Amino acid sequence: MNLLLLVISALTLLGGWAASQFGDANLARWIWIGGIAPNVLALLVDCTRSLLRRQAGVDLLALLSIGFALWFGESLIASVITLMLASGRMLESYAQARAQREITALLAHAPKRAHRFDGQQWQDIDLADVRVGDQLMVRHGEIVPVDGTLSQPADLDESTLTGEAAIRKRAAGEAVSSGVLNSGAAVEMIAGATAEHSTFAGIVRMVEAAQKERSPGARLADRYAVAFMAVAVLLAAAGWIWTGDPLRSLAVLVVATPCPLILAVPTAIVSGMSRCAKRGVLVKGGGALERLAVANTLFFDKTGTLTSGRAHLAAVDCAPSFQSDEILRLAGSVACASTHVISDAIAVAARERGLQLAPPANVREVPGSGVQAMVGGLDIKLGAMQYVLGTGDLPSWAGASLKRMRPEGASTVFLSIDGRLAGLLQFLDGIRLEAPRALRMLRELGIQRQAMLTGDQIDMAQSVGEILGITEVFAEQSPADKLDKIKRARASGTVIMIGDGTNDAPALAAADVGVAMGARGAASTVQAADVVLLVDRFDRLVDAVTIARGTRRIAWQSVMVGMSLSFLGMLVALAGYLPPFSGAVLQEVIDVAVILNALRALRLSPAKSTNSLPATEVARLQHEHVELGQYLDQIRTLAATLPQLDPGKMKSELAAVVQLLAENILPHERDDDWNLYPGIARRLGGEDPLAALSAVHREIFRTARQLDLIVREMLPSGPDSSEIREVQRLLYGLEAILRLHYAQENELFHVLGEAPG
Repeated sequence: MNLLLLVISALTLLGGWAASQFGDANLARWIWIGGIAPNVLALLVDCTRSLLRRQAGVDLLALLSIGFALWFGESLIASVITLMLASGRMLESYAQARAQREITALLAHAPKRAHRFDGQQWQDIDLADVRVGDQLMVRHGEIVPVDGTLSQPADLDESTLTGEAAIRKRAAGEAVSSGVLNSGAAVEMIAGATAEHSTFAGIVRMVEAAQKERSPGARLADRYAVAFMAVAVLLAAAGWIWTGDPLRSLAVLVVATPCPLILAVPTAIVSGMSRCAKRGVLVKGGGALERLAVANTLFFDKTGTLTSGRAHLAAVDCAPSFQSDEILRLAGSVACASTHVISDAIAVAARERGLQLAPPANVREVPGSGVQAMVGGLDIKLGAMQYVLGTGDLPSWAGASLKRMRPEGASTVFLSIDGRLAGLLQFLDGIRLEAPRALRMLRELGIQRQAMLTGDQIDMAQSVGEILGITEVFAEQSPADKLDKIKRARASGTVIMIGDGTNDAPALAAADVGVAMGARGAASTVQAADVVLLVDRFDRLVDAVTIARGTRRIAWQSVMVGMSLSFLGMLVALAGYLPPFSGAVLQEVIDVAVILNALRALRLSPAKSTNSLPATEVARLQHEHVELGQYLDQIRTLAATLPQLDPGKMKSELAAVVQLLAENILPHERDDDWNLYPGIARRLGGEDPLAALSAVHREIFRTARQLDLIVREMLPSGPDSSEIREVQRLLYGLEAILRLHYAQENELFHVLGEAPG
């Protein structure tokens, strides 16, 4: 419609001009009026709709300008005003469509049909007919219709939900969300939810709600626009009365444009929301984006927010006569027969280290306690302490291990071989790799107050707080306690609360901006939140805050500059230096400049390296650290059990560790320093961005060399008591620095592996 009006306006303006050149002024006037009429009718319809919605009918100024021009016989000026107005409306519709492109794309991406196996053949069915447990097929290029579980490996394009333009390989048994695209061969899956309760349906509902909400800034701009129109009419009337020249008042009305107010703010806000959607952050409304831009306080839950919410193997401790790899292999073999969530983590850890798992036999599982099976002729028990040990005493090495890991809140799985406790597997809900960097960046953005609200015990909460540099830690908090903290904090600032569990929902609803971690989080949490991170990454909150602040800056920059130019133009017209024709052109220039400036919000994004590491390379580097982790377990186990070893055996065990270092760990660190780091340094920029990590390499080499010298000079009968203490110090120090170093590198690889936005 807007395009048609623009074409009519342009053709009639040219036709009327041609008629006037041939001396037929009357024909020219009627041609111009013929082009003006449909535009005036469209203006009347729009003004009526705006007034019925109790919004500013800002097109009234355009109607007044056209009416005044026709009243005074200035048909050409009225036609020019109409053309400028039609082009402005066309530009406005383009800007709105461009700004909402990413959000609208989510709606257009919604699946419509599904392929279900009915026992004999595949049938094409309506999406609403899908039921939990149905066997579905997703062909190449089709969208996954509902949430479920893959029956076979798949290559999925998840960019619609996550904003990351990369094909993800998902294994059989992995959960898959509705709305992702199958980029590989046809794949089968089992429906885990109906269409109504699937991830993408919830996202669509949130998007539709977001499109209907007008931001506070847009509503405020409407009120200012009404005042602006009143000022423009008064100036035009004053100019007519003062000079007696009606064309001067017409010039004032023509140049008066509230576009910077009416278009700049909503265009920028919607552009910012669209940019967030492209980064995998769904903002439910413009008001939430505006509050996000001024927030100065951040509260967050721990589990599932700062941590991954999934257990990972932190340590394997074993009795003196066993090796950590053998303990993990046996545990992984038995775990494959268990349905417990920790069993999955054990099996994954064993496979990551490349261990060959054996099929268990005679499996007997006690739900919630443990599982027992025969593996290679050995009677293996795996599970809780009471299940594995019964009434037996806890060995001293196991007691020391439990005491060491207790402050970190580790979950411990016990393993016995033929009735004898042989090993402990300790699991932690690891801190997200992106969390430390995200918190640092949020502080740089001005969110200085950062506090943890968690229901966990104080020791565990403080341990995580100290690791991340969080000074305010509120542990053992009930939902009511969290709600109270949020209400108190709002008295002194604008508060963001981020969480993922049902118990976080009241706090999210009470905060100025509630942020839910992941669209697959608790339904109540997603419903209560103002912002939903569609991708399960804490640092996407940094992206959202950065985009929100940039959007706010661009919106008010457009308003201030645009309105200043408009007022200046009105004063120049009032003084008689700007005729109506030139005023119409100036008004169009201001409108175009304002809208184009507001659309700059579509390009807002945190600075991302365009030289990021490929995802396959990041996976390879991180897998190397997983494989090296087994050697760290051996070093720690030897350090802990060294005083209990037979003196004659100490030297051979230490020599084995020295050889392990020389053949596996030190070559890896040397290769990183010589081959990997230079390439990463070029990606990061700066003179020597990896100097600190290189310094850690030197410390690793120095400690390993000290250990090697002590072992070589050790008497055949073994070390004396002073040498034992020194060797233990070196072993513990080496293990600690290697774990820290690998954690630092993993965080770096994780950051570099993120696709540019």
